[in-house]
Amino acid sequence: MTGTIKRALLFAGFAGLVVGAVIGVRFLRQDLVGVGVGSKAPDFTASTLDPTPSVKGLDDYAGQVVLLNLWATWCAPCRVEMPSIQNLHEAYAPRGLKVVAVSVDAGGTEQQIRSFTDSLGLTFEILHDSTGGIQQKYRTTGVPETVLIDRDGVIRKRVRGAVQWDSPANRALVEQLLEQPAR
Repeated sequence: MTGTIKRALLFAGFAGLVVGAVIGVRFLRQDLVGVGVGSKAPDFTASTLDPTPSVKGLDDYAGQVVLLNLWATWCAPCRVEMPSIQNLHEAYAPRGLKVVAVSVDAGGTEQQIRSFTDSLGLTFEILHDSTGGIQQKYRTTGVPETVLIDRDGVIRKRVRGAVQWDSPANRALVEQLLEQPAR
């Protein structure tokens, strides 16, 4: 082979790798970068704690501003964070904020979850996902993890770890999202 043909083949091979990488990143972007601010919130399924549990998912809250909190009864930071979520719920539920807290405790712990929420006087919606499906879909690294989702189902804030959800900055963001109509 001549030097020109070798260079042409080398260039073609390199160009193919670049094009393949660009296409791969485009189609796998969600998998590569995770579920973050600006991305569509993944749907999930979790059960209510009713005597006859029903299954709920993100579609059940379509058109609402949703604070989705993933937590567990054994998580000390979750216990610290919950009162601020309750305060936010009390302040903004009448204006349309939907707080959905999904326990990721193991199966068979429904009574323990109820006792936990009762001890803190929580009045927002509590669901249970013992399969860990929601953690996989949202690519969590632990608990608590919380996402704030706008009326169009887009994640507007994501927090790993406990925060003061009733802080002035978080209240301002919730108010802003509540004022925006769904598109």
